[in-house]
Amino acid sequence: MSASAPPPQDPATPGAATVVTVEQVVRAQLSKALGGVRGMLEAAVPTVGFTVSWVVTRDLPLALWLSGGLAVVLLVVRVVQRSTTQFVLNSLFGIAIAAVFALRSGEARDAFLPGLLYNGGYAVVLVFTVLIGWPLVGFIVGSVTGDPTAWHRDKALVRLCSRLTLILALPCVLRVVVQYPLWAADQVALLGTAKVLMGWPLQILTLAGIVYLLSRNHTPVADPEAAGKLLSREALEIQPKVQPRD
Repeated sequence: MSASAPPPQDPATPGAATVVTVEQVVRAQLSKALGGVRGMLEAAVPTVGFTVSWVVTRDLPLALWLSGGLAVVLLVVRVVQRSTTQFVLNSLFGIAIAAVFALRSGEARDAFLPGLLYNGGYAVVLVFTVLIGWPLVGFIVGSVTGDPTAWHRDKALVRLCSRLTLILALPCVLRVVVQYPLWAADQVALLGTAKVLMGWPLQILTLAGIVYLLSRNHTPVADPEAAGKLLSREALEIQPKVQPRD
């Protein structure tokens, strides 16, 4: 009785088979490169502290110190737990830039100006990378490997990364559209509220959209060798090899 050809095997796992799809490759690498809910909460807490302090006291230096202090506390917690400090450090860097803008002008609203400029610039960059055929998400996928451009050899990966890049650009565009009029009208309380609501909650919705896109399709990779460079053994969906019966 003839048996059908077994699925491709993971060379690092003798006797095991792998199911490799475009979506699987991207899921595995994005899970390493993007922060989770905790990282997004750590970014939101200093903004909440700044907004509440400003609304209550109208003291700009105090609001900035409180925001920075909350970020430092979160950083200390990370250090004590010996977990990654990347996202807290990113938050601290953002607070420092916001403080420079706000203290220079003396306007509390300018603490939110760097975020507006960042989102506007980021949206432009994301869309531009799609237009030139090198979507930014592809580099995120390749950033945790030794070959950051291996993904570009697979056209299906390029198409998928283009769609994912546009999904990432959408919240940036929405933030600018909603928050810029509030900044121009000097509505600091509403601006702070909008920044929080359009921060990690919007990011979660964006990631949910990415997860949906990655879970509904099962596009086989066109270049298994490139996929092998992008996928670690732990990321593969390993299935037992079916042994033929006697």
